[in-house]
Amino acid sequence: MTGGLDETLVEIAREVPAFPIGILLFIFGVILLGGMSAQKRKDGYSDTPMWAIIASLATFMVALMMTMAAGLITLAILGYSLALLILSGFWFFMSRGRNESA
Repeated sequence: MTGGLDETLVEIAREVPAFPIGILLFIFGVILLGGMSAQKRKDGYSDTPMWAIIASLATFMVALMMTMAAGLITLAILGYSLALLILSGFWFFMSRGRNESA
């Protein structure tokens, strides 16, 4: 614990390999469900593809920051978060009609 927070997180990730994945899934879920429920409460509907792309972008950014600490996150997990970002972006753009302005 005297090495700093990054050393502590790397040690936890070394002992529990699912820890970084759990953190990223938690971030994705909180942003997705929180944004959807707030929009539904405010407007009466929720735009799921929009919140999916916002949540996946935030998750990818956090995963990029987690790569700075050596051993905290693997390149495969970063690749999965990038794939999630691309898929949710594809879903977002395909869910819009031709004449609909986002």
